[in-house]
Amino acid sequence: MSIRAWSLLLVLCGTIFLEGIDVAMLAVAVPTIRADLGLGTGTAAWVMSAYVLGYAGFTLLGGRAADLLGRRRMFLGWLAVFLVFSGLGGLAEEGWTLIVARFVTGVAAAFMTPAALSIITTSYAEGPQRNQALLVFAGTAAGGFSLGLVIGGLLTQLGWRWVFFAPVLLAAAILAAALRLVPKEPRPAPAKGGFDLGGALTAAGAMLLLAYGVVRLEHGFEGWQVTAAAVAAGLVLAGALVAVERRTARPLVRLGILRKASLIRADLGALLFVGSFFGFQFMATLYLQELRGWSSLQTALALLVMGIDAVLAPTLTPRLVARFGNAKVILGGFVLAVGSYALFLPVGPDWSYAAMFPTLLLTGLAFALAYGPLTIAGTEGIAEEEQGLASGLLTTATQFGSAVGIAAVTAVYGISGGGLDGFRAALVVPLAMVALGAVVTATGLRARPAGPVEPAADLPDPATRVTA
Repeated sequence: MSIRAWSLLLVLCGTIFLEGIDVAMLAVAVPTIRADLGLGTGTAAWVMSAYVLGYAGFTLLGGRAADLLGRRRMFLGWLAVFLVFSGLGGLAEEGWTLIVARFVTGVAAAFMTPAALSIITTSYAEGPQRNQALLVFAGTAAGGFSLGLVIGGLLTQLGWRWVFFAPVLLAAAILAAALRLVPKEPRPAPAKGGFDLGGALTAAGAMLLLAYGVVRLEHGFEGWQVTAAAVAAGLVLAGALVAVERRTARPLVRLGILRKASLIRADLGALLFVGSFFGFQFMATLYLQELRGWSSLQTALALLVMGIDAVLAPTLTPRLVARFGNAKVILGGFVLAVGSYALFLPVGPDWSYAAMFPTLLLTGLAFALAYGPLTIAGTEGIAEEEQGLASGLLTTATQFGSAVGIAAVTAVYGISGGGLDGFRAALVVPLAMVALGAVVTATGLRARPAGPVEPAADLPDPATRVTA
C-alpha cells in the first residue's frame, strides 16, 4: 500500500485503539472513582453499564447512518462528541454526571466505530489489501484493550481523572489527522420519501431495551421481572422494526442483507467469541484481584500476555488466511479457545502464574486467529453502499456479545455463591459460548463463496478508494 493508504489506516486504527483503551482504563479505575466520589454500588456499576447501553443501543443505527449521511461526516462529527464527553467525564463531581457522560460517549462510539470500519471496507480493494487492513484494525482493537489495562493502572495512581483526560488528548490528535487524511466522498443522494425516521426510532428503542435486559442479567434472579420485561419489550420492538422496514420504500435496515448466510454466521460467531473472551477476562480479573488479592496493576501486567494478538493479527493471521481461507482460520481460533478455557477450569486457590500462563497465551493466540477473519467475513461480498450497515451489524454483535459474556458470568458466579466454586462454575459460560461458536463456524467450511448482496435501488455512489 502507498504511504497515504497506510496513513489513513493508522488514523482509523487509532479510533478503535481509542475505544479499546478507554473501556479498559475505566474498568481498572472504577473502584478508585467509587471511593473518591462516594458512589453507591449501583451507581458505580452504572458508570460501566451506561457506556455499554449507549454503544450497543445505537450501533446498528450508527452503521446505517454512515451509509446514508456520509461516512466521513459521521466519523469526524462523532469523534468530536467522543472527545468532548470524555473530557466532561473527567470533570465530573457527581455520579449522575459521570453516568450521562459515559452514556453519550458510548453513543458516540456507536456512530464512530462502524463509520471507521466502513471507511476501511470502501477505501481498500476487496481481497488481500482489504484483508490486511482489517486484520491490522482488529489487532489494534485488541492491543488497545490490553494496553489500556496497564495504562489505566498507571494513570489511576496519578489520579483517576487522567483516565478520562488521556483519551481526550488521543482523540484530538486523531481528529486533527483525520481532517487531512479521511477522503471526501460524494454527498449522499437525498432519500426518496425522506429518511426512515420510524425505522430509526424503532431500531434504537429495540436495541436499547435489549441491551438493558442483557446488562441486567448480571443481577441473576434478583429483579428478574424487570429484566424479562425489558427483553420482551425489546423483542416486540424488533418485530415491529421488521414490519416497518418491509413497508418502507427506503428502509434503514434492508432486510435482504439478513439472508446472506455468511454474514449471519460471521456476526453470530463474533457475538459468541467476543462474549466468551470478555467473560473469561472478567473472571480472570476477579480471580486475581478478589480471590488472590493482587493489585490492579499486578493484574493488568499478568493479563498483558493476552495482548499478543495485537502482534500476531497483522503478521501471522494474514498468511494463514491466504493459505487456508477465513473459515478454517476462524474455526482454528475457536478450537484453540475451547482448549484454552478448558485448561483453566481446575484452577486452584494458589495457582502460580506459570500455571495460568498457557491459558492466557493461548487465549491471545485464539483471538488473533478468530477476530480479524470474522471481521473480514462479516463485511466481504457486501455492496459498498451497504458497508456501513454490515459494519453496524458486526459491531452490534460484538457489543452484545461482550455484554452477554460479562453479565452471564457475573450471574453464574453470584448464583453459585461466589468464591472459588463460583469462579469455576462461571468459567463454564465462556467455554460453552466458544464451543457453540465453533459449531456455528464449522457449518461454513463447505459453503460456497457468495457474491455481493444486490443493493437496493437509488443508493449513493461508493466512496473514493485510496490508491494502493
